[in-house]
Amino acid sequence: MKITFEDLSKELKNKNIRLSHQRLKVLEYLANHKCHPTVDQIYNNLHNEIPTLSKTTVYNTLNALVEAGIVRLINIGDNESRYDINTENHGHFKCESCGSIYDFEINIDSFDSKDLNGFKINNKDVYFKGICPRCTN
Repeated sequence: MKITFEDLSKELKNKNIRLSHQRLKVLEYLANHKCHPTVDQIYNNLHNEIPTLSKTTVYNTLNALVEAGIVRLINIGDNESRYDINTENHGHFKCESCGSIYDFEINIDSFDSKDLNGFKINNKDVYFKGICPRCTN
């Protein structure tokens, strides 16, 4: 199911995030490019369409979307922040050859550690690294 511009606008309004053309375009980019882009990738792909767009605006927009729970921040090594429109629990696999990141289903809630009794867990992330099928062929 493709997310519409109208759906994205409603989501921002529901989370009390001020609507702007630039914010909507960043969110629309994430919805249409599920490649777990970096700030630079988002900026470079939107800059021709929105010449007034700055990297600071992209950072600020992404921070607001992450805080609102609309977008998920993922860090899979290499000091590289990436963004994921899919906020449901799932795992990520990063290809060490091409750098692509893939989603995979996993029951994260089934992981339990008695060593963490009394801890408040805010995030559960599962990351695998290796070589994707495209790069092994």
